[in-house]
Amino acid sequence: MEKILVTGAAGFIGFHLSKQLLARGEQVIGLDNLNNYYDVPLKQARLDQLLEQKNFQVSKLDLADRQGIAQLFADIQPEKVIHLAAQAGVRYSLKNPYAYIDSNVVGFLNILEGCRHNSVRHLVFASSSSVYGINTKMPFSVHDNVDHPVSLYAATKKANELMAHSYSHLYGLPTTGLRFFTVYGPWGRPDMALFLFTKAILEGQSIDVFNYGKMRRDFTYIDDIVEGVIRVSDNIPSPNPDWSGYAPEAGTSSAPYKLYNIGNNQPVELGRFIEVLEDCLGRKATKNMLPLQPGDVPETYADIADLTRDIGFKPNTPIEVGIPRFVDWYRSYYADNF
Repeated sequence: MEKILVTGAAGFIGFHLSKQLLARGEQVIGLDNLNNYYDVPLKQARLDQLLEQKNFQVSKLDLADRQGIAQLFADIQPEKVIHLAAQAGVRYSLKNPYAYIDSNVVGFLNILEGCRHNSVRHLVFASSSSVYGINTKMPFSVHDNVDHPVSLYAATKKANELMAHSYSHLYGLPTTGLRFFTVYGPWGRPDMALFLFTKAILEGQSIDVFNYGKMRRDFTYIDDIVEGVIRVSDNIPSPNPDWSGYAPEAGTSSAPYKLYNIGNNQPVELGRFIEVLEDCLGRKATKNMLPLQPGDVPETYADIADLTRDIGFKPNTPIEVGIPRFVDWYRSYYADNF
């Protein structure tokens, strides 16, 4: 049994990850501030399920609470940390930029300091496909330069990668960053497209379809994300002996630091995504066709060669399987609304 701190445990990915870690016998300490960025009762419902498990406990703390985070680390002495808590959302970062600095930059520093001072064996942290910004070479590779973000959210995730590397270099802290690609599935976030579309279609409302439906996303099912995270957490990075400062490449380092993409490796056009959802719901959507929004990118596509090589795993759940599972959960969770 390992003692693992999972930040953002009441969140979409954190909830599913914590359940799987508990199922394999780990002791999980969750951290979450249950903020109101989206539906707090949904977060609490996830947390309630976790609290039924004997090896789970939760601390309701804000990442930016320096003393509180330091005390939590000192008290629990986690062996590993899986850091998923963050202020999420690309478009919201245009409206409330300070929330992203407080949570994603200051908060991440507090996590790094907690790991540094308490001999944490491995820090795994959530980055995002958003870091690829205006890159157009497909598929996106962790070995590519990612210095051109198009949202503050993406910039904070890139900052996390840089901050983690500095701690790996200075203090020998093994860190692994995971660039997630459009995660979806049961218990998903209400601000994400699948949830928004499902709710609107069932309520007879129109849906906003950006880039006139020509967006392409590497939609990745939640079970694949969780499997990838757990496998990566078990694979503690070591310095790359072939890394050279004369020709530095971004995905590894002379420090114990690694980056991976976790994506389905199969981009799907938004129009096709909506078609599958319509088939599941038995209803057609009324679509507001709109241009690309500020902060959005037209396409994401994950190169997962490193992930497959190093941990022997490749996400493979198609949307034709994943979307029906989400719809089944949605109808069950909101059964009183039908």
